[in-house]
Amino acid sequence: ELPMTIECFDNSNISGTSAVASCIVFKKGKPSKKDYRHFNIKTVEGPDDYASMREVVGRRYRRIVEEGGELPSVIFADGGKGQMDAIIGVVKGELGLDIPVLGLVKNSRHKTSEVITENGNVIGLKQGTMLFRLLSQIQDEVHRFSIEYQRRTRKNKSYAVTLTKVPGIGPKKAENLMRKFK
Repeated sequence: ELPMTIECFDNSNISGTSAVASCIVFKKGKPSKKDYRHFNIKTVEGPDDYASMREVVGRRYRRIVEEGGELPSVIFADGGKGQMDAIIGVVKGELGLDIPVLGLVKNSRHKTSEVITENGNVIGLKQGTMLFRLLSQIQDEVHRFSIEYQRRTRKNKSYAVTLTKVPGIGPKKAENLMRKFK
């Protein structure tokens, strides 16, 4: 059965600071940008990609289940077995959902090269095929979306901290100024 809805997750942080994650959605092989989501990591301290992945995936799918939303046909982790296992623990373990989970792995040249299945099988991807192009596009897109959000978050935090040094501007006013004037 062809997967009609594909979701892919990626984390981004700088040594554990400004930690964020993103989820991108492809429907019928095309990006569905209106369904993309950003997440601020709320419960994880430091650079723990696996715990961050568990938090974000849990938040995403608990909400979809509670609201009766559409679940994906397949979930990809941008990363190896560790990230994939973190997703499996939440999706199948905690939530009891029957959604296939796969990992996308890059080679030493930072290009998509393999898919890891839930049972640990590694499937090499032949470059130039339609499947390779689709999975590369998904992996590149989730990475881009996550990095852009992490950079924007870090920039906004640094501006807000600078604004609070001005007499009479506290954290709340700095936040309001950032929101209004970008």
